[in-house]
Amino acid sequence: MDTGLGVRTVSGGVPCDLVTVPARQGLEAVDILRLRDGLGPVLLCDGEGDEVGFLVPPGTAACWDLPGSACTQTPGRPRTAVQEPPLEGTGWLVPPEWAFGVATDASLLRAALGEAARTIEAVDRCQ
Repeated sequence: MDTGLGVRTVSGGVPCDLVTVPARQGLEAVDILRLRDGLGPVLLCDGEGDEVGFLVPPGTAACWDLPGSACTQTPGRPRTAVQEPPLEGTGWLVPPEWAFGVATDASLLRAALGEAARTIEAVDRCQ
């Protein structure tokens, strides 16, 4: 159902928050979390592919403070990929049925984003 604010609620969806990061860091974090079986559903957050969004447990937005990222509340989480993603203008990078969990644990995501940032910094220094 479209709320008129560009945000959709999904019948049967569960509240979640959404952490968005630049695509390069987000894609690196996806690989890190996938290797550790800690990856929840992930969205491509704009038509340009400039941002990646991780669904995280509700309440994460209240205490999220990682520089270079943002965390916002969303009204629901779909249970299958055949349903619409929770935000208009997004698409699945990792749909719910391909994820290891219903959401990415916020502490695991924070660690993976930090590792991704360090990896990117090291690669950029070598070029």
